[in-house]
Amino acid sequence: MARFRPPQPPGSKYITAEGARRLREELERLWRVERPQVTQAVSEAAAQGDRSENAEYTYGKRRLREIDRRVRFLRKRLDGMNVVDQRPTDPSRVFFGAWVSLESEDGAQSAYRIVGPDEFDMAPGYISMDSPLGRALLRKGLDDEVAIELPGGLRTFVIAAIDYR
Repeated sequence: MARFRPPQPPGSKYITAEGARRLREELERLWRVERPQVTQAVSEAAAQGDRSENAEYTYGKRRLREIDRRVRFLRKRLDGMNVVDQRPTDPSRVFFGAWVSLESEDGAQSAYRIVGPDEFDMAPGYISMDSPLGRALLRKGLDDEVAIELPGGLRTFVIAAIDYR
């Protein structure tokens, strides 16, 4: 059995203005604050002598590689992003950035915001537009039914409210 796994397709290139700001802040923090601190710690550990048994040196180099990998990813990802900061022309439909209130068959209410794949874990209630629920909600209108296959079986929701704050 081969170890090759095809690369995951990149997520959608849309992001909210708030999400873009948070990613830029993370990039700045990693590049301007964290990387210089780790570089200094690695150089101090290297000055102690034998690097083969020096845990501070080994783990510092590993952390430096992690920081560099994340910085490369963020720079590449932010270059190709489309920042969506305007409301759609039809606010009665679900589009990127919408807050959607759903009502399940049993009457339970839940609210979600449709965001890009790079920011769905930034706050509770954020779901990616690439997720099954996010894809099912896009372009739907008020009082539309949405059926989605979940691990527990098929669930049906009704769109109770759409809001663009």
